[in-house]
Amino acid sequence: MATIKHLTSKNSNYAAAESYLTFQHNEYTGLPILDEKGRPKLRDSYLLDTLECGESSFAMACLIANRKYGKNGGREDVKTHHYIISFDPKDAVENGLTMERAQALGLQFCKDNFPGHPAIVCTHPDGHNSAGNIHVHIVIGSLRVRTVERQPFMDKPCDWEAGKKHRCTSAMLRHLRVAVMEMCEQADLNQINLLEAQGDHVSEREYWAQRRGQRRLDHANAKLAAEGQQPTQTVYQTELDKLRKQIYAVLNKTTTFEEFSALLMQEHGIAVKESRGRLSYCPPGRTKFITAKKLSKKLEKEQVLTALSQNIQLATAIQPACEQKPDKIRKLVDIQANVAAGKSIGYERWAKKFNLKRWSQTLCLLQEKKLLSEDALHQRIVELQTQHDDALAVVKDMDARMVSLKELRGHLVVYRQYKPLAQKLQTVRNPAKFKEQHRAEFAVYEAACAYFKANGLRTLPDLKKLDAEYQTLSSEKNGFYTRYKKAQIELRELRTAQQNVETFFRKEERNHAVPQQEVK
Repeated sequence: MATIKHLTSKNSNYAAAESYLTFQHNEYTGLPILDEKGRPKLRDSYLLDTLECGESSFAMACLIANRKYGKNGGREDVKTHHYIISFDPKDAVENGLTMERAQALGLQFCKDNFPGHPAIVCTHPDGHNSAGNIHVHIVIGSLRVRTVERQPFMDKPCDWEAGKKHRCTSAMLRHLRVAVMEMCEQADLNQINLLEAQGDHVSEREYWAQRRGQRRLDHANAKLAAEGQQPTQTVYQTELDKLRKQIYAVLNKTTTFEEFSALLMQEHGIAVKESRGRLSYCPPGRTKFITAKKLSKKLEKEQVLTALSQNIQLATAIQPACEQKPDKIRKLVDIQANVAAGKSIGYERWAKKFNLKRWSQTLCLLQEKKLLSEDALHQRIVELQTQHDDALAVVKDMDARMVSLKELRGHLVVYRQYKPLAQKLQTVRNPAKFKEQHRAEFAVYEAACAYFKANGLRTLPDLKKLDAEYQTLSSEKNGFYTRYKKAQIELRELRTAQQNVETFFRKEERNHAVPQQEVK
């Protein structure tokens, strides 16, 4: 998948953009990293080209344009626009994406979508988080230096006339997302639907807050480790991330929206409200609600209701196993080791009573299961492990099948929704204009067609049959999941009982060995 991000800059020093792309900078402060002689250090690897700059540098081309048209003299004027196209890390391995190929794609993307603007196109081999994602920076001067031919995505004369400034509107961003999707499809690269939110929504501000917080936490933990202390927290969480996890935790164990909202308030003090069909959440200490769109796609109304309905199905499948669950068996305490470590006499008395209860519980379990010999116990554990692994493998296989069915269903719905639009394209007077007006719809329609072709689907399946197959898989998966959980619970109990037996007999051996040592 490739994503596109947009930033603006009001810095009148146009050379700073090229300096940032070619020299190493501290990712937290933005300051250049200097070598031992106090000079900026070049980046290890990058590719850089300029467009519409003539014989001048990017900075000089922008300054000449500003003087010629009398623009960008104010402090609050946007001087440059910065677009970043980040490719999927898997593209380098699976699809042969190299820095040179990414640079060529970036150059063509800039020519197609920002004609007439002086621009820098620079490719880096990796991102801030060392994820291995090749990404392309496109920095354009906000002022257009020449009049260009009008393109279908250009709405007003200021979008193609010389001396006018670049407008990054919501319509322009939508066009650029579609252009990125089309570029990935033509280049056989991984892609997702950029017109819809995917998973958690992490803004630029939250991303850097998490990075800075993690850096501070790592420094604090390093000091604790140097002093011989154990850190209590190793992963820094932003307030929004904590809020997401709290909501997810409640969502996973509730079955109705009323229960979901009540439990959120009861356990975490989070209020939920619905307005115009959209959900918003307000954590304690805040007065303004946070929309689900700013948190995660999974927390919007439709997805929440779907998750609650799935919880109802799981609850009915798992509940019988939970009702038959016996008392939990716990491990025996090693009294001698704890006393040697400095535990008090009171602890020793408590531990003896505790071990007596647990040993009695262990014997009752083994008698109930008729596993009074070591071989029988070991054999039963092996059988349960096999049942556990087989059921888990089937559950995972069905999960993968359900995911593929869900993906196929999504493409099928999109295909049927926009097929009349594709048919209408054959009859309109101006097909090019009609296709540009519905460019986003045609992009997802063509992606669906490409999916069908890649999977060899010449005859499309019936939507009702897909839904029926999905429901059948879901019910079968619940049955295997019940077996898996039942085997897991019994396996855990018998392993604990086995450890208790071994611990008990080791203790007996030590007790018999002590008098012999004293006699000697």
